[in-house]
Amino acid sequence: MSVSARFPTRSVEFDLLCLIARRTPDLARAQQLLRAGVDFPGLIDLADFHGVRPQLIGGFSALSWEGVPAPARAELEGFQRLHGARALAASEELFRVAAALAEKQLRFAVFKGAALAVALYGDVSRREYVDIDILVPVEQVDATERLLEALGYRAANGDRAFRHAFLRYLRQWAFVHAAADTTIDLHWDFSGAHVPFPLSPAEVWRDLDRVSIGNHSLPTVSGANLALLLAGHGTKEAWRCLGWVCDFAMLLDCSPDLDWLDVHRRARARGCGDAVLLACAMARELLDAPVPQALLGALDRSDRVRALAARLTLHLKEGLPEPDDEQNFSDFHLCESRIAKLGAWLRLALTRTTGDYEAVKLPPALWFLYYVMRPFRLAAKAVASISLPSTSVKR
Repeated sequence: MSVSARFPTRSVEFDLLCLIARRTPDLARAQQLLRAGVDFPGLIDLADFHGVRPQLIGGFSALSWEGVPAPARAELEGFQRLHGARALAASEELFRVAAALAEKQLRFAVFKGAALAVALYGDVSRREYVDIDILVPVEQVDATERLLEALGYRAANGDRAFRHAFLRYLRQWAFVHAAADTTIDLHWDFSGAHVPFPLSPAEVWRDLDRVSIGNHSLPTVSGANLALLLAGHGTKEAWRCLGWVCDFAMLLDCSPDLDWLDVHRRARARGCGDAVLLACAMARELLDAPVPQALLGALDRSDRVRALAARLTLHLKEGLPEPDDEQNFSDFHLCESRIAKLGAWLRLALTRTTGDYEAVKLPPALWFLYYVMRPFRLAAKAVASISLPSTSVKR
């Protein structure tokens, strides 16, 4: 569900979140908004959706909770206690899985989740996250899946044959441990096979970093690669979550010595240079984060990036309805040209997905027919979307 569908008129509350979620919160202006009047239940719901409740709590605490009603404070402090406990439990589960992977000599890297919380915010509980993300080499996916099953995890999306037929193009699978209340997203790449991405897994494996979580040191994505990963992920998701913008803004602040020209050059080489510029533009527009000097010229010259950043920030600030193509095909923002986007469309049109299976549930022996049926199904959906603009095209 889009932000706009849940919060159609929350610009004041969203502005307050942006002021508080900055690397250095603008407490004076935040206090002005609080004194003018804020819908606190709406604010907390919005902070929940955008994954910035820890920042909101930090800002209110810095203001000594002045102007915050007792029920709102109690709700946020209750979340803080629960989130802290969940973050510690998720970290313990991460350590258990990491130890099992190391014992089996399976290569892995942790990213997002607790690793990103520690790397950017200094503590596992200062960032919201709901799962554990692990990257493994593509040739070790099956072995890792067997290991996760031995640890009590079960695939969230059908059996292995079903996933290979309809989900492998996403290059990630989810595994759930019901007793531990934990989900692991197992990745072997960072985007669907139909679109480009600023960072390749090979680049990660050549330059791993380490992150210390508690008494454990785990392999993770290094600084320059992390910049490419965050920029690509946010762009892939149309930057519809303020928490992702906060992550990139924090990286800008934490990495003053990063060679941003080289980061941009590497992204351009993979057809995604605009993703880095867009990440900088979103962080500047929403959180007043300074754009690296090395990228200012490129950003000023890119009409596409500036127009896209303006449109995406407006959607967030004003609650404008998201077009279907941004809800269902937001990863196409990674494509910098019409030719690249056309190529992505063609690759996706020739890829079986769960949408095909849900439309017509054939037995496994006939799954090959989806290659023939898919173009006709998409064409029918496209015609329907012209007649009914609110209808979304399901992949």
